[in-house]
Formats: sequence, C-alpha cells, structure tokens
Amino acid sequence: MTAPIYLGAEVDAAGYRLAGARVRTPRAGEGGAALAQACAEAPLVLISAATAAGVGERQLRAALAALSPLVLIVPDLQAEVPLPDLAVRLQAQLGIEA
Repeated sequence: MTAPIYLGAEVDAAGYRLAGARVRTPRAGEGGAALAQACAEAPLVLISAATAAGVGERQLRAALAALSPLVLIVPDLQAEVPLPDLAVRLQAQLGIEA
C-alpha cells in the first residue's frame, strides 16, 4: 500500500514525515494543483486547513466528496485557519437545511 500524502506547511510536514507520510509543501496558489496530483497518487490525502483555504471551493468539495482517495482536512500547527464545521458540511452534503 502506498503511503498517504500530507499537503501543508513545512513545519507541520516534518511531523507527518516522521509518521511515514509523503509530504508536499505547495506555495501560495499551487494548492489546487498539488491536491489534484496527490489525489492521483495516494489512497489517503491529508491537507492542512490553511492549504485547503487556498484551493478552489469547487475542487475542494469534489475531492472531499469522492469515495477514493479519502481526503481529510487536518488542523495546522498554528491553527490560523479554522477547520470547516463538520455538521454544516454534512447537512449540505445530505441536502438538509439548517
């Protein structure tokens, strides 16, 4: 099985690298391309909240909704960008209005 890929800042990536993940640190504006490439290569893609904020909404929604690979947004070390609200996301995916 191939190792998961982490997309995020170099400081955070060091910990994921130690855990056995392949890491990529996309520059500003390169998050979408890095996400597309990671989805083509790995069974699991972990993307920091800060990097996910730089990806287009349509592309990010499609990646999160896809059955394979599994794409998860994880908190970054400095937590400058909050994680998306899981309840709101699930309601939107299920078509439930709050």
